Amino acid sequence: MGRSTDHSWQSRWKETFYVIFYDITEDGVRNRVHNFLKKKGLTPVQYSVFFGDLTSSKLRDVESGLRLIGRGAKERFNVMILPLTEVQFKQRIVIGEDVKDEENVIW
Repeated sequence: MGRSTDHSWQSRWKETFYVIFYDITEDGVRNRVHNFLKKKGLTPVQYSVFFGDLTSSKLRDVESGLRLIGRGAKERFNVMILPLTEVQFKQRIVIGEDVKDEENVIW
């Protein structure tokens, strides 16, 4: 617990790392977003939170895909995509179980 001092991520860090999280009311739309992000190679770290590295073209592809899915939503559809630097990632505070390097991260 507390600030992570895990350095095993450092050797495989990519420059364009993103955290994507969402608040979507409709089950079907939420499931589509979840499956879409997994297909794009992002790693789920909580039910509605994903992270991973994306090239600029893959980021545009993810953004346009999410916009397309969002057009079909009848209720609340909110997705945020945040860039995250290596320094910011290393300063993360984890309460409970941290994401395991080998088990959950796709690089």
